[in-house]
Amino acid sequence: MIFFENKFFLLRSLITSVLLTKIQKNDIIISDFIKGIFLMDRYGKLAKNTMLISIGVLTSKLIVFLMVRFYTGYLTPAEYGDADLISQTANLLFPVISLGITDGVFRYAINSSTDRNRVFSSGAFVILLGSIFLLLCLPLLNLLIGDRIDVTAVVLYTISSCIHSICSQFVRGLGNTRLFAVQGIVNTFSVVALNILFLAVLGLGIDGYVYSIVISDLLCAIYLILREKLWRYITFRLDRSLIKRMLRYSIPLIPTAIFWWITSVSDRYMINWMVDSTANGIYTIACKLPTAIVLLSGAFSDAWQYSAVSERKDEEASEYKTFFSDGWLSFQGILFFGCSLVIALAKPGIKLLATEDYYSAYEYVPLLCCAMVFSSFATFMGSAFLVFKRSRLSFVTSMVGALANIVLNFILIPKYEIYGAAVATLASYFIVFVIRAFMSKKLVDFKMYIVRTVICSAIILLQTVCTYFDPKYLIAINIIAVLATVAIYFKTFYSVITKVLKTFLSKRKSK
Repeated sequence: MIFFENKFFLLRSLITSVLLTKIQKNDIIISDFIKGIFLMDRYGKLAKNTMLISIGVLTSKLIVFLMVRFYTGYLTPAEYGDADLISQTANLLFPVISLGITDGVFRYAINSSTDRNRVFSSGAFVILLGSIFLLLCLPLLNLLIGDRIDVTAVVLYTISSCIHSICSQFVRGLGNTRLFAVQGIVNTFSVVALNILFLAVLGLGIDGYVYSIVISDLLCAIYLILREKLWRYITFRLDRSLIKRMLRYSIPLIPTAIFWWITSVSDRYMINWMVDSTANGIYTIACKLPTAIVLLSGAFSDAWQYSAVSERKDEEASEYKTFFSDGWLSFQGILFFGCSLVIALAKPGIKLLATEDYYSAYEYVPLLCCAMVFSSFATFMGSAFLVFKRSRLSFVTSMVGALANIVLNFILIPKYEIYGAAVATLASYFIVFVIRAFMSKKLVDFKMYIVRTVICSAIILLQTVCTYFDPKYLIAINIIAVLATVAIYFKTFYSVITKVLKTFLSKRKSK
């Protein structure tokens, strides 16, 4: 960890030094921009946090991508599908057991006027009670689902995720973005090391895959506790009023998380049920490549949520609308470019990630890429609900998406199998995005940039269609599509950079 931080500091210093001595135009020293990224202007905050989180997220997920081929070498498609069901079942139990308190911890920890000791202690108390309750329910879970997956693994996975999440979200709420990013890298490397030990050396199969994640979550929680000295925030005098306020905010998010889980994951259970576990394993691999889009959006989204909440306190309504609009337009550019690029690289990407048994997964990647774009868009729009503490709107929209997904899966999977699941996922996310976009606009009244959204949506859908028909000039079509998305949003990226630069220039002149 120290090695990483030192390398990051040296890299930042080197860039600043070079720019300071060699790059100067129109009396604007570009190094001020680099320095300014680390100042507390609203655009600077967003840029800084996005960069820091990106370092952690992209480094971690790149390693995870490379590990997929390792997994497919030691797990059959059926085993990989079953392992995925274990992790997804744990993801379903997580919001129920935690009562969504980790979201509440993040939201209330941002507010420096709140007693953060009591925020963290309240969250930890809820997690403790939830974990005890889950352990007591172990016999019941064995009775309900034990014939298909290892329930003990599910329970341990859930509890370890809760412990890790409460620590990481609190650190994030404190504004320690660097530590939040670093812990992601620590978590990834421990997962990789343990997977190599459990799968390649000990040959533990599915159990090794799951337990490596459990142990890594616990190790990462310990790391956060030691680095941030989280024991300082523990108090045994619980604030019942604060717990009620936090739960009042977080509990409505539980059905939201469940409905979002249904939209995101229920198709895997239905494929496993209506087709077979091998098909589910193929579908799981197909979902891996589109997660690159989520990586691009995830780093920005995590940083954006913090900025969206914290900046509202200090900004006038008109300035906040501009800030929200700029964020949305930049987010569009990142996602559409990422999606177009991933679709273009889908076929060689699957061959790189997986063994021959999984190559057919390539066929489903483009549709799932489009689905991930609208999923990320829906998440961005949900940030307005977070800002204004309108968690019920998240609940309603997620419910609509979940119902649409279940209905479409029942209709399409029996006839079209994996293709049907991919189409159902895309349609469900698109519906949620559209509804959330109009609801969010009522809260913030930001610019939606409908024309650009429609044009770029048409571009990635065209790529998707062309991929399935595999025309002679597919490579040329993909190149043109990628360049088109860059051209459409080039002015946007240039404008955001210019705004940040002007801000720091004005500060420099005022000094």
